[in-house]
Amino acid sequence: MDLQRFAWSRPLARDYGQRFEPLGPFYAGNPSSRDAWASAVARTLEHARDRDRLVALLTAQQARRGAPRAAVAAAERLADPRSVAVVTGQQAGLFGGPVYTLLKALTAVQLASMVTREHGVPAVPVFWIDAEDHDWDEVSSVVVLDAEYLARRVTAPRSPGAGELPVAAVRLDAGVEATTEALRSALAPTEFTAQLLDELARAYAPGRGMADAFGRWLDAVLGPLGVVVFDSADPSAKPLVAAVFARELAEPGRTFEEAAQAGAELEALGYHAQVAPHPDGVALFRLDPGRHPIRRTPGGLVVGETRFDAEVLRREAEVSPERFSPNVLLRPVVQDTIFPTVCYVSGPSELAYLGQLGGVYRRFGVPMPLVHPRATATLLDAGAARFLARYEVPLESLQPQDEAELNRLLEAQLPPAVEVSLDAATRAVEESLAAVIAAVPAVDPTLEGAARSTLGRMTHDLRTLHQKVIHAAKRRDETLRRQFRRAQAQAFPNGHPQERELGFVYFLNRYGPALPEILLRELPLDLGRHWVLTL
Repeated sequence: MDLQRFAWSRPLARDYGQRFEPLGPFYAGNPSSRDAWASAVARTLEHARDRDRLVALLTAQQARRGAPRAAVAAAERLADPRSVAVVTGQQAGLFGGPVYTLLKALTAVQLASMVTREHGVPAVPVFWIDAEDHDWDEVSSVVVLDAEYLARRVTAPRSPGAGELPVAAVRLDAGVEATTEALRSALAPTEFTAQLLDELARAYAPGRGMADAFGRWLDAVLGPLGVVVFDSADPSAKPLVAAVFARELAEPGRTFEEAAQAGAELEALGYHAQVAPHPDGVALFRLDPGRHPIRRTPGGLVVGETRFDAEVLRREAEVSPERFSPNVLLRPVVQDTIFPTVCYVSGPSELAYLGQLGGVYRRFGVPMPLVHPRATATLLDAGAARFLARYEVPLESLQPQDEAELNRLLEAQLPPAVEVSLDAATRAVEESLAAVIAAVPAVDPTLEGAARSTLGRMTHDLRTLHQKVIHAAKRRDETLRRQFRRAQAQAFPNGHPQERELGFVYFLNRYGPALPEILLRELPLDLGRHWVLTL
C-alpha cells in the first residue's frame, strides 16, 4: 500500500522513498541507488576506527548477557578492516517494545545481507540500545491484545530512580515478577506462552538494569539472526568518543546552529524541522548521576545550577567521558564514530532529524551513512485478511474509533430493494408535501407552517425507520460486526497504527519464536510502501 493513503504518514517520509531528488542535499545518498551504496561503503572503510577496542567492548557486553553464538560471531566480524555495520536502534522498551522495534532490526538484517551479497564486504547488523534518556513512562509499558481482542496495557512498577536517572541506571525490583504475571493474564494462552514467559522472566529479573534486561531479550529474539546488540550507556564505550565530546564543548552551540540552518532549509521546501534547537543549547548532557543538560551563558557553561568554565568541562570530557551523554543531535555522530556505519535504519522521526545533521557530520569529520527507512507493516491473521478482502474494506478506514465505517459496511449489506423503496418514499413525501405547502396559503396563509411541520415529521419518521432497519441489520449480522471489530483491533489498537502501539511480544506469543525468521523471509524492503502481511 502506498504510504500516502495513511493520514499518519509524514510528507518527508513519503517523498524520501518516491522522489528523493529534492531531499538529496540533506542526506548522504539515495538508498535506492546501488552506486550510493558503493560510495557509502568506500567512505566508511576509509575512515579509521579502533576496531580492536570496539570488538572487545562488544564481546564483553555479550558475555555478560550470555548472547548466542551467532551474535558473538557477528561482533567478531567487525574486527575485519573490510567490514561495515548496518545500524538501527531504539529505547529500551518493556518486553522489547512496539512492533516497530522488531521491524527496525529485521530491516537492518536484510540490508546487511544485501551489502554482503552485492558489494562483497562483511556487513553486520547492529542494534543500538538508547538507554541514557530518563523518560521512564515512555519505556515502562507494553500493549497486547487479550483473547477478546481488547487492548491491554501492562506496566512495570516505578523502580527507585525511575524518571530521574537514565533508564540504564534504573534497576528492576521484585515488582517486575508481578509485571510478567500481568502479561500472562493479558495474553491469550497458546502453545508458545509458557516458553515465552520463561524467557522473559529470565531477561527481566529483579535486580537487573532495564537496559540490560532489554538487551538480553533482544539477544534471545534476534541474536540467532546475527544481530549485535550494543548498550550505548556502557561507561566502557565512552573513551571511544571522548574526542567528540571534547569538540562539542570546545565549540558549544555550533551543532544546534547547523541543525537549525538545515531545519530552516527543509521548511523552505515545505517539510518540517523535526528538532527545533535551543539558542543556548549544547548537544551534550552531564551525568551526575542524573542526566543534566548543558547550557551556554555569557559567563561560561551551566549544568543545572552549577556554572563551569568551558575549558574545564572540555578537559573533563577528555579525561572522564563516562560522565557525559550525547543528545539527539550528537548521538548519530557518536554512533558512527564507534561503528563503521554504512547505513542507519530509521523511523519517520529519525529520518526527519537526520536530514538536519549533514553539516554536523562534516564538522566532526565523520562520514554520514546512508539512511534507509525501516520496513512498515501491519500483521493480520487470516480471518482479518479475508474480511478486508471479501468486503473490500480499505485498511486505513479502520483507524477512526467510531462506527462510521461499520455503518457504511452494514448499509452495503442491506437488500437493494430496502434502500430503493425508502429513497422512493422519501422523494414521494417531499414532492407531495411540496405541492401541499404551495397550495394551502390560498386557503389560509397560516397553514403553510403547519404543512412544513408535517413534512418535517414525516421525513424524520422515514429517517428513523431507516435507522431502525440498519440497527436490525446490525442485530441480524453480529458475525460481521465481530469480524470488523477483530480486524480493527489488530490493525489499529486504541486507534493507533499497530506497529506503534502493540508490543511485538504479542505476536511472538501467537505465532512462536519462528516469527522473526518468517518476517525476514517475507517482508519486502520497497521504500514508500506499507505492507499487510497475513500470518
